[in-house]
Amino acid sequence: METWEIPGEGVGGGRPDPSSRAAARRGRPGPEAAGAVLLAGMVVAQVVSGLHSGDLRLVGAVVVLLAAAALAFAAAARSASRAGAAFGAAFAVGYAAEWAGVRTGLPFGDYRYTDALWPRPGGVPVVVALAWSGMGLAAHAVGRRVAPGSRAARVALGAVALTAWDLFLDPQMTRLGLWVWADPGPYRGVPLGNFAGWLLVSALVVLAIDVLMGAPGGTGADRGSTGLVVLYTVMAVMETIGFAAVFRPPDPLVAAVGGAAMGALALLAWRRRWRR
Repeated sequence: METWEIPGEGVGGGRPDPSSRAAARRGRPGPEAAGAVLLAGMVVAQVVSGLHSGDLRLVGAVVVLLAAAALAFAAAARSASRAGAAFGAAFAVGYAAEWAGVRTGLPFGDYRYTDALWPRPGGVPVVVALAWSGMGLAAHAVGRRVAPGSRAARVALGAVALTAWDLFLDPQMTRLGLWVWADPGPYRGVPLGNFAGWLLVSALVVLAIDVLMGAPGGTGADRGSTGLVVLYTVMAVMETIGFAAVFRPPDPLVAAVGGAAMGALALLAWRRRWRR
């Protein structure tokens, strides 16, 4: 079973994360502190975005801050190089899946992006691939927290955690007109087959992250992992509140379905944390 290192203690011979150690020597905040600042910025951007839903620039700002916060927390949990590699791999897998999707209808269904999001190299908005990376890291942390000793289990749980986010994401982006389905489905216009595609791609994203992140260790490992779980939890709470009370018109169904799915995964992760 993998061992998480508590800050300030050497467990299993693990060495302190070089980026955190160097930052401490220079008297600068480590990556986990940067992640916390970026996460706070994401929350502010989400609040403003919910109150001004017509300004699509705010959607991009939320995604960029989400991705940056996740990358910072991942760097604290392992190392900057491993976090960067995992982030890049998740970006590549997500982009490739979207690139294939808009051309073939596989694996998500027949859809297309509108001109609202840019840049769109190859017809796929960059912020979409960034969303796969940022939430992929957060979902992976949830899976790792719940099932640290089994790669198969944590990849499966991470994939479910990432797909649960799409129960919010697709209805929100569809209502904003960011993408259009050729054959609208029963879940607020989203085809049910989309979620099967999301589960498949999510499993590939989480697997790539798990392989490249390796066994965690270092001074900031515990805080970095917790930061990613906090990010996932914050997203679940913000999206639930948004659909329940902020967006116009509100959508209690999406708030209930998405909140229950993401909330259950977040609670499982925190339950294991509390039992440690």
